[in-house]
Formats: sequence, structure tokens, C-alpha cells
Amino acid sequence: MRFRLRLKMVALTALLASGLVPARADAQDFPNRVVRIVVAFPAGGPTDFVGRLIADKLKTLLGQPVVIENKPGANGAIGADYVARGEADGHLLFLTTVGAVAVTPHLAAKVSYDPLKDFAPVTLVVRNTTILVVLPESPVNSAKELAALAKDKPGAIPFGSTGSGSMPHLALELFQSAAGVKFLHVPYRGAAPALTDLLGGQVQALFADAPVLLSQIQAGTLKPLGAASETRNAALPNVPTLAEQGFPDTSADNWYGLLAPAKTPPAIVAKLNAAVATALEDPAVREKLVQSGAIPAPTSSADFAKLMSDEIVRWGRIVQEKHIQAD
Repeated sequence: MRFRLRLKMVALTALLASGLVPARADAQDFPNRVVRIVVAFPAGGPTDFVGRLIADKLKTLLGQPVVIENKPGANGAIGADYVARGEADGHLLFLTTVGAVAVTPHLAAKVSYDPLKDFAPVTLVVRNTTILVVLPESPVNSAKELAALAKDKPGAIPFGSTGSGSMPHLALELFQSAAGVKFLHVPYRGAAPALTDLLGGQVQALFADAPVLLSQIQAGTLKPLGAASETRNAALPNVPTLAEQGFPDTSADNWYGLLAPAKTPPAIVAKLNAAVATALEDPAVREKLVQSGAIPAPTSSADFAKLMSDEIVRWGRIVQEKHIQAD
């Protein structure tokens, strides 16, 4: 009852602000059928995990089925384009990563969507810390020690990432700039092959999302050296940030956020925002996210819109400065 009242109040506020009578009718009727959330990655990955966890809670809160549709490919561009061209009534949503909206448009020669014009930001959902890891037998025990080793062997230490233009690759570029060193970048097509080669000794270090690495770190098969984020990850409280180790401007969180097509009525966007915030406040949902290495981070739609705008500018500059190209 409290949640439904909250939804009505949020929807009414949006209505009064917009002065659009149809928006109220849309919000009152929404949802009236299945809500589809597009994930631009295969089933079983960290984005898919977060999407299914949120969808399971939303179906109870919204009173309609909420399902995940996996549309992987082109660094998120396929899923983004599909939603941008879809029906703008709240029943089609996009759980985006930072890459699809703030990086891929700068990498691709041509993308068919504009991340600022073609979407209505609903809310930030989670932040995923990018973690620097090496094998347990590595002689280095901190990011500072790894940087010192790289200074002695410029361009010689193989350093893996999950692909050219991925957030782990961008984290590596930031780390190299802050430390004044150069590694031998070895891009892979995804986290699984990168992690396999790190464990096999083909590369000596790797940046990847906390949810990808957490189980290996907890099992002792990987040694974390630092977090490319503004704050420490709650699941890895003893792992200091790179900034704490003397490397500023190295934050590269791989956040996930919820988008709707641009013409989705504001009252429906507000209703979805309230529903996701309530889902992320649920203790069981929060516990599962934190245990996976993800950090729940709901925001207002306006704050998420500003984050997207800022990130598009920031990563566009870095892609241009570092001459980064897609695989």
C-alpha cells in the first residue's frame, strides 16, 4: 500500500509539472502488459544478473510480468538501437552500461542512435567497481609496486582487458597516464577469455568488473591491487582505490542505468523511477547485489541525465586523446 501511494504521488507530481492530462492517464494505466528490459549482453553475465534481479522485484511492484530480452553485440549498440526505435510507453526499457551510451558512440564510425536525444533517463541502477588484479604469486602487492615494475620494463608487461574501448581498457589508460608508465595492452573479446589467460599466465595483470573477479579474489586465486573508483567497494573493503595509492583521476566505474525511449511520458518515467528505487531498497535485493560486487545506486532521473551527459564528454575526450579504436 505504501509503495502504491508513493507511485501515485510521484506520478501526480510529474503531471502537475508537465501540465499534460494524457500523461496522467498513461501513468494510471501503466503497465497494462508485459514490461521488457533489454540487456545488450548474453545471459549469465553481470549485466544480465542485475537485470533479472531487478525484473523479478519489479513484477511484484508493478503488477505485470517483467522480462529480460538479451540482444548482445556491437558493444551495446544493437540493444541501444532496438530500444531507441521502440514503443515509447514504458513497456520497453534498456538496462545500459556506461559503454553503450558514453563510449561506443565515440568508437564506432557510425551509430544509429543519439544517447542524449533518443532516450529518457529513468535512473542509475548500480555501479560496478573496476578492479586491478594479478596472480597470487606475483611479486607486486600494490598498484604502486606494479607501476614501479612497469617503469623498469616499459611496454613489456602484458596487461589484459575485456576489449578495446571497454571500461577495463579505459581504466588501464587512466592508470598509465597517472603513473607515467606503459604496459603492453592485450585486448580480449570479453571477460571470460581475459580471465582465462591471466590465470594461465599469458598476461600478468588485468582490469575487470568486481562481479567478474569477486569469486576468484575470495578464493585466493587472484590478488587485488587496487580499485579504479572514487571509493572502495563494499565487498572488498581492504582493497584501496588507485587514488589512495597516489594515482588521481583513475575512476572508471562501469555503471548500469535504466533508459526508456525518448518520447516516453514523464509521468511513466517517474513511476518507473520510483519502482526501481523501491526495488533497490529491498534488503534481499541489496544483499544479493553487494555480495556480487555491485553497488546499488538509484538516482533521480535528472541526476542520471546529468551523469550521462558528463560521462559522454569525459570518455569522448579520453577516446580521442588516446586514439582508441574498437576491435
